[in-house]
Amino acid sequence: MTVRPLTQPGIPANLFLVVFEEQLKLLRAKKRRKAAVGGEEETRFAVLEQELQATKEYLQTTVEELEASNEELKSTNEELQSTNEELQSTNEELETAKEELQSTNEELITVNSELQNKLEELIEVNNDINNLLASTNIGTVFLDQELRIKRFTPAATGLFNLIPSDIGRSIRDITMKSSYDRLWEDAEEVLHTLQVKEMNLESEGGQVFSVRLLPYRTRENIIDGVVLTFVDLSEIRLLTLAKLFAESIVDAVREPLLVLDGDLQVVSANQAFYRNFQVTRAATEKRPIYELGGAQWDIPELRKILEEIVSQNTEFTDFKVEHDFPGIGSKIMLLNARRLPAGGERPNLILLAIEDVTGRG
Repeated sequence: MTVRPLTQPGIPANLFLVVFEEQLKLLRAKKRRKAAVGGEEETRFAVLEQELQATKEYLQTTVEELEASNEELKSTNEELQSTNEELQSTNEELETAKEELQSTNEELITVNSELQNKLEELIEVNNDINNLLASTNIGTVFLDQELRIKRFTPAATGLFNLIPSDIGRSIRDITMKSSYDRLWEDAEEVLHTLQVKEMNLESEGGQVFSVRLLPYRTRENIIDGVVLTFVDLSEIRLLTLAKLFAESIVDAVREPLLVLDGDLQVVSANQAFYRNFQVTRAATEKRPIYELGGAQWDIPELRKILEEIVSQNTEFTDFKVEHDFPGIGSKIMLLNARRLPAGGERPNLILLAIEDVTGRG
């Protein structure tokens, strides 16, 4: 605003002219400047607001992502905790399994030791059986259900051409040292009928064998094959003949004879003894001499010298005994005794000869 006095002619004094033109221009200029400044500020404010809005949105997105990440981390942490618990549980189970395995291992060691002991016992039993079969001198062949050879004893080679490599072969393929040709058929018959077959046959060398075919039974009473046994009767026949010959000679002797064992029991007596002393075989054999005939042989002197023979391996000749026997009267006897050579099933046998000298001068 501009104020000036009016000095023009014709104008009363003390008047002033107030001019606002320039002021309006200034105002307009100021407004224009303000408008320009305001536009810049508004633009700047708009930009700042946009940036602030973008920052808010970014922060909001970041917060949301952080929250999502936090949730995921929480979930992952829970899963890790669950996994850790599972691992701990698995570790406990492994520890339990380890203890069980250790216990099982100890049990297996114990069982293994027991099995080892059983194996050693079986080996020992098998050796005993092999030695027993070999010592009996009885030929034995074990066949399975297909009549294949499982085992045989050494004595079986006396009637068969057997070698160790024949184990597993059929008995039909094995050659016998005999004219007997029905072994396969008879073995099949025994396997199916379970009936024992017995026969005697002669080998090519003239030996006589007693043959038995019988079923092979397990401990569970299951038929698992056939057993063939071959007993050489040649020696038995010779021993039988020798025994019969000896008994014939003893019976032919007129003097009474007794054969006693180590316990002074009567093994046998001849006919002269039974006839002279009026006793029977049933009342004599397998009885102590002191009990014969109602203890009529219980003579102290006789008991003493017989016990000396047993203990000291002595003998006596013409030992005189006088005794009154019930039922047959008084007898005067000369006794002769000696030890027989030891051997066989009855070692320490004593031969007692009794000579009746009653009535002699």
